[in-house]
Amino acid sequence: MRRYLHAGMLVAVAAFIGVTTASAADLGRREALPAKAPPYVEPVYNWTGFYVGINGGGGFGRSSFSDPFPSDRFNVSGGLVGGTLGYNWESGPIVWGLEGDIDWSSIRGSADCGIATTCHLRNDWLGTFRGRVGYAITPSLLPYITGGLAVGNIKQSIDFVGSSDETKAGWTVGAGLEARISGPWTAKIEYLFVDLGHGDPIFGSDAKFHANLVRAGVNYKF
Repeated sequence: MRRYLHAGMLVAVAAFIGVTTASAADLGRREALPAKAPPYVEPVYNWTGFYVGINGGGGFGRSSFSDPFPSDRFNVSGGLVGGTLGYNWESGPIVWGLEGDIDWSSIRGSADCGIATTCHLRNDWLGTFRGRVGYAITPSLLPYITGGLAVGNIKQSIDFVGSSDETKAGWTVGAGLEARISGPWTAKIEYLFVDLGHGDPIFGSDAKFHANLVRAGVNYKF
């Protein structure tokens, strides 16, 4: 009888040790479960770096031809499309930059400037190289002002008299708003006033080219 009692106690102790070991192993497994990942926080956008982009829009203004083939003031207008290359430096909320662009242009206009004679003014291409300075009112929203060099052609013609087509350098100034849209992509809209001066005279008569440009663009920052 005592042997049976001892055997029963040994079985009970073994069972208790087994249950305790299993519970400890299960507790270890539960503790090893991975913790819940923290929510993703997108890093603050930084404007510093090179970027490339495309732009497009339109230009409009007024001009006139001088004596000896004078004309009334007439409208000039047309579209623009081209590419952009630039670099920004960010220092706190201030963003400094240099930007260049080159656009195909169809800005043109014409007016009567004599008996049965029409004078024509046209711009076929236009480029600018400008400084920019902006203030990031939020990390992803940048209003800016800009100004610098403008270069383009001034093509003039007077029916039955002659024509000229010369590259001219002038100046430009304006302002814009650029915003981050996704990842390295930004979008912008800007206004520029461009003045290329006068075209080469045709028998003493010439016209001045200046225009207001309104353009939108998309840039990719490296």
